[in-house]
Amino acid sequence: MEQQVTSIIGHLAKSHMEMAKIIESKRHIIVQMASIMDEIPDYPSFCELQQMTQSSVLVVDSVTSYLNSIADLEEAIAENLTSVMQELSTDSEEE
Repeated sequence: MEQQVTSIIGHLAKSHMEMAKIIESKRHIIVQMASIMDEIPDYPSFCELQQMTQSSVLVVDSVTSYLNSIADLEEAIAENLTSVMQELSTDSEEE
């Protein structure tokens, strides 16, 4: 049983690592989008103002998505560790 728990922990660790890599790539995209937003002129025309607003909404949506991804990863890790710790505690009680 302990071998199975160890195997599950290994698979969960790999899964969490892959999720972290995806989130990291999202972070790079958001940083690039934010740096593009930094290049906006100080006094835009009306057409540019609409485009800026749309771009700003996209950046905010991306940042929100990124933060939600981090929260989801944290929640998944917590749930998995809770399950593993419960399994380990029941195994130690059985011995």
